[in-house]
Amino acid sequence: MLRITALMDNRNSEHKGLAAEHGLSYAIEYGDRRLLFDCGASARPIENARRLGIRLDHLDAVILSHSHYDHAAGYRDLTERGLGSETLYTGPCFFEPKYAKAEAKYTDLSAGFGEDFLKAHGVRRQVVRGVEKIFPGVWAISGFPRVYEFETIPQRFVRRTESGFIPDDFCDEVCLALRGGDGLTVLVGCSHPGILNMVTHVSQALGLPVRAVYGGTHLMEADAERVEKTVRILKETGVSVLGLSHCSGDEACRILRQHTDVTSCWLGVGDTVFD
Repeated sequence: MLRITALMDNRNSEHKGLAAEHGLSYAIEYGDRRLLFDCGASARPIENARRLGIRLDHLDAVILSHSHYDHAAGYRDLTERGLGSETLYTGPCFFEPKYAKAEAKYTDLSAGFGEDFLKAHGVRRQVVRGVEKIFPGVWAISGFPRVYEFETIPQRFVRRTESGFIPDDFCDEVCLALRGGDGLTVLVGCSHPGILNMVTHVSQALGLPVRAVYGGTHLMEADAERVEKTVRILKETGVSVLGLSHCSGDEACRILRQHTDVTSCWLGVGDTVFD
């Protein structure tokens, strides 16, 4: 059985005793495995998990979709409380500082910890390059070819390297794929490389259809035409369940409601889906 619970999202659910903030964190139960995908921006996902009765100690794996603070900064809080897992899965270039550039200023969007922090807490970092099998039926995947040219990355996102600032291509972006009875369930953090580029690559890399997608699709800045096109292509690839979170936006919700052949929802804090 697969169970996914949103420990953090921008929006509340009907459980008003939980705290929402800009960010994403999913607790996952897959058979007898317990995983955490993203950690939000602070310690609030940990408190939400406690109020939901979800244990975050001795996890089998923690996976960070990318190093933006709203997905990764909460990892420091998790680790400093002795929670999490012995292994952290990230993409390459994870520790290169990330910024948002606006006019003459830069805003640091990074995770707020480095490899020295992992070493001090005895955490092993596993860099995901391509397809990384974590457990039977569970894969972390990175390295998404840019097939759909209209899936562009906002120019304000940059990365600081030894050679200076460069446009952020989000080479550190990682998604999680879990095998179900009739295909794959894919979890995404922000889908910066493009949700279609990611879903298409996952299906081709694993040789299985993607049936369900949950997480941030980064369509909040997309116009109606792009959202409509995205939903149409997702359906053509076989996606029949779409659970939005975090950076997906109201326009995506509105358009999805018009596609009655897709089961859709918004996963607010405390919402759970079963498979």
